[in-house]
Amino acid sequence: MKRIFRFFIKILLWSIVLSVGLVVLFKYVPVPVTPLMVIRYFEDTKATKTKWEHNWVAIDNISKHIQLAAICSEDQKFMEHNGFDIKAIEKAYEYNKQGKHIKGGSTISQQTAKNVFLWPDRSWLRKGLETYFTFLIEIFWSKERILEVYLNSIEMGNGIYGTEAAAQYWFKKSAANLSAQEAAAIIAILPNPRNYKANPASVYIQGRKQWIVKQMRFYGKFNLNSD
Repeated sequence: MKRIFRFFIKILLWSIVLSVGLVVLFKYVPVPVTPLMVIRYFEDTKATKTKWEHNWVAIDNISKHIQLAAICSEDQKFMEHNGFDIKAIEKAYEYNKQGKHIKGGSTISQQTAKNVFLWPDRSWLRKGLETYFTFLIEIFWSKERILEVYLNSIEMGNGIYGTEAAAQYWFKKSAANLSAQEAAAIIAILPNPRNYKANPASVYIQGRKQWIVKQMRFYGKFNLNSD
């Protein structure tokens, strides 16, 4: 029993060391690939694989419009919380008890932790690991870095990952040159980026886009470096 106990303790310690090391590494190094990208690639059973576009760019080359659009749509308390928005989680929990559609309460930090380090799943194991990695990135990364990784890693179309690839795919321009309307259109498709289109946008996406633009106007001064 002692040997087994020591074995599991060693695994736990090495897991902590490796996970912390990976988080520290990605504080400085661009994230080249995420588990979701790999899963999506192998999910496609077609002879010709779905395109895989992912072009990492520094946050200085990502339009302020799409930075703000992401915050306004996904996590308006991003600059205030330490990784978790308890009120949003409670609201989502109450909503999910009543409705058929599942509503998430995840912050941008939680989504980043999930996208970069974990697999898409609703199990308690994955949720526990998401909490752990969210805690780590909030300790080791700045808010600017979290948003930079988020905007470079999320799925923004079928086989389209990150803002630069999305800007080129949907609007034939770089992420640095996205207008407020274009930025909002891309962020508007995030609930289901493989089925929704940023351009041309459906009536539903147009409605979401205009709501995001309105939130961007009401947000006030936006400064990532305030932390």
